[in-house]
Amino acid sequence: MINYKSLDTYDYYLPENLIAQSPIDKRDESRLLVFNRKTKDILHRHFKDITDFLVKGDVLVVNNTRVLPARLLAKKSTGANVEILLLKRINLNDWEVLLKPGKRVKIGTILKINDELSCELLEIKNDGNRIVRFYFNGIFEDILNRVGSMPLPHYIHEKLNDKERYQTVYNKVLGSAAAPTAGLHFTNELLKKIQDMGVEILELTLDVGLGTFRPCKEKDITKHVMHSEHYSLTKEVAEKINKAKIENRRIIAVGTTCVRTLESVAQKGMPLEQSEGETDIFIYPPFEFKVVDALITNFHLPKSTLIMLVSAFAGYENTMNIYETAVENQYRFFSFGDAMFIE
Repeated sequence: MINYKSLDTYDYYLPENLIAQSPIDKRDESRLLVFNRKTKDILHRHFKDITDFLVKGDVLVVNNTRVLPARLLAKKSTGANVEILLLKRINLNDWEVLLKPGKRVKIGTILKINDELSCELLEIKNDGNRIVRFYFNGIFEDILNRVGSMPLPHYIHEKLNDKERYQTVYNKVLGSAAAPTAGLHFTNELLKKIQDMGVEILELTLDVGLGTFRPCKEKDITKHVMHSEHYSLTKEVAEKINKAKIENRRIIAVGTTCVRTLESVAQKGMPLEQSEGETDIFIYPPFEFKVVDALITNFHLPKSTLIMLVSAFAGYENTMNIYETAVENQYRFFSFGDAMFIE
């Protein structure tokens, strides 16, 4: 009998050479593994072929968040280097951040990024994150765009030459510390083709936190504390999703961030209503999905909360079979890797 609460249940073998280090030249030419939950069939295609698996009336839900250039290099008055990683904005000047090395920075320490930007450590939280206050001349976002770099995950070692390749083409709302990576495969041309088919494309916002990349360390996953992320679902989008559900049209989530947002709002009751707030929903088997009918997603880290979510959606044994097949067929994994469509 499968123990869905055991961390080791969600482990799998992945050769290091399959971890994608850079984005493919053309977004929609990444590979696409298609899995049908009814027939258990697996097909191997390319992402631009996603149109073959969509039908008129489908609803595609995307996360329109934009990634902050959230990695900043600063110096203490001693000259020692400190890396600042922006996690969450608290108010105009204060942010929750990660500092590396954090233990050597005491409360009250001033960290200088450049002549325009510096910050002071105000508080050390129980989880190890820090609260800092920024001091700046001008517009914070403009300065950040000039001096900040993209907060690429720890498993990516190559430099990203074009910052926009770690953004979706439909990004709008600045606020994420990581990209909603399933959306990186879409081009504007592909989205237009999908719309022309009669597929409705709807947007929500979830600010992706770095907790996305943190592996679960609890042997009993039910003891894992999920990171909290801010989300927003408008009244218009909620009503359109409700209408589609009544008409038995498919709701296709682009990425686990959309799944977490939609199913978080659904926990408050159906039909969906306009909602904004923080979610720390943790989805693992067994889980009853109330909104999402199909999922576009990337291949996730072993023992991560994201592979647990996929296991809940596709079925645990199906998911492990998909991943084993993807490794055998040399798919590219993680943020800049290939995609799968679970229908």
